[in-house]
Amino acid sequence: MHAITIPEPGGPEALVWAEVPDPVPGEGEVLVEVAAGAVNRADVLQRQGFYDPPPGTSPYPGLECAGRITALGPGVAGWSVGDEVCALLVGGGYAQRVAVPAAQLLPVPKGVDLATAAALPEVACTVWSNIFMIAHLRPGETLLVHGGASGIGTMAIQLAKAVGAKVAVTAGSPEKLARCAELGADVLIDYRTQDFVEELRAATDGAGADVILDIMGAKYLDRNIRALAVNGRLVVIGLQGGVKGELNLGALLAKRAAVMATTLRARPLQEKAAIVAAVREHVWPLVEGGTVRPVVDRTLPMQEAAEAHRVLESGAHVGKILLLAP
Repeated sequence: MHAITIPEPGGPEALVWAEVPDPVPGEGEVLVEVAAGAVNRADVLQRQGFYDPPPGTSPYPGLECAGRITALGPGVAGWSVGDEVCALLVGGGYAQRVAVPAAQLLPVPKGVDLATAAALPEVACTVWSNIFMIAHLRPGETLLVHGGASGIGTMAIQLAKAVGAKVAVTAGSPEKLARCAELGADVLIDYRTQDFVEELRAATDGAGADVILDIMGAKYLDRNIRALAVNGRLVVIGLQGGVKGELNLGALLAKRAAVMATTLRARPLQEKAAIVAAVREHVWPLVEGGTVRPVVDRTLPMQEAAEAHRVLESGAHVGKILLLAP
């Protein structure tokens, strides 16, 4: 088969379409013939040499895919050869075939075509696990999403609105904010020209956000704490703004607030299985009912993964970028 390889870390040109050995499904795994994969920030970090896959896993980038099962490994039940699925991966989505733990499979939702389904697993699992399983967002609360026009952001807006929350977003242009509004965002903040702390307070009568989903890390830490409501929960899932920041514990104590930080890729199989099961139970009915939909900016041939990375790094997209396998 062929896959996108990274012979040496570097810029987008470091991604090389090359012939590689076929994966073999192990105990509890299935082999998926990939129809499409999706591009994530973690893939960029891996390409740059900053985010190696866990030992013993696929060396190729790609944290999600959609396709058809072509073989079952020992001990797999509940799935059949020919099933159309999408999957949460540790890696290997930028390839023609990938071996996947059966517990990380999801059926392609009714009403979603096979390739588009590749846009769902990573964002759905990330958003549901962080906003609902960890931060416990409730109806009537306010969620602030940084990067509202990203793949994560577009899913977070829709799921939060589906459970009856108020949603504020930050984005870097009026055009991106308009797309967020179309998805249901209530409070639109241009981070280039507005102070999100002030804007959020004005929109919530001074209360702030009950939950903040943050991709920036250190750069936003102090302002995120100031933007939290009493009993607020800050969940950090990205470090685009740095890894080390100063935390005002006094402000955190005064608000009886919490700061949490998570990753998904390196979690044990049983934790991922629990998240995937929760997504199938809670998110998939919303997708099949049309309340939540995948947001795809563009599709490119998988051999053009370098161009997909350039688009992602430029920020010239809304939602997900898909790579179609040949």
